[in-house]
Amino acid sequence: MRKASMILLIAATLPLSGCFGSSMDLFGSDTVDSSISTSTVAKKGNPSSHSDELTVQSAVSSADLDKTDGKPLPWANATTGSAGVVTAIQEEKGQGFICRNFSTTRHSYEGIAYFSGKTCTSGTGNWELMSFDRRS
Repeated sequence: MRKASMILLIAATLPLSGCFGSSMDLFGSDTVDSSISTSTVAKKGNPSSHSDELTVQSAVSSADLDKTDGKPLPWANATTGSAGVVTAIQEEKGQGFICRNFSTTRHSYEGIAYFSGKTCTSGTGNWELMSFDRRS
């Protein structure tokens, strides 16, 4: 009985000896493919944040300030899954241009962030985002 247990133990651990050997290659080759590497992609800015900026700009520029009466203005971006609330919009008029300064939150997979921004009408009447800055 003891001899059978010993043989069973050796038989069970023998396949594991290959894992602890000097080579993990099944065919015994000592060459390593050094052309493969990880973490080599350069980290760029979040491209989805630009989409969120345009969504907020659209919400701010299309808001009817007479009807919102200073109430929070929710926005959502279906493309990125981000959403937020514009908490303040202040409109300035002068010299044929309309500008709106605003404050908003953005709830995204990165967490909750606060932003302030400004959007103005251009000479053609289209709205342009002048600034969109993260607040600390």
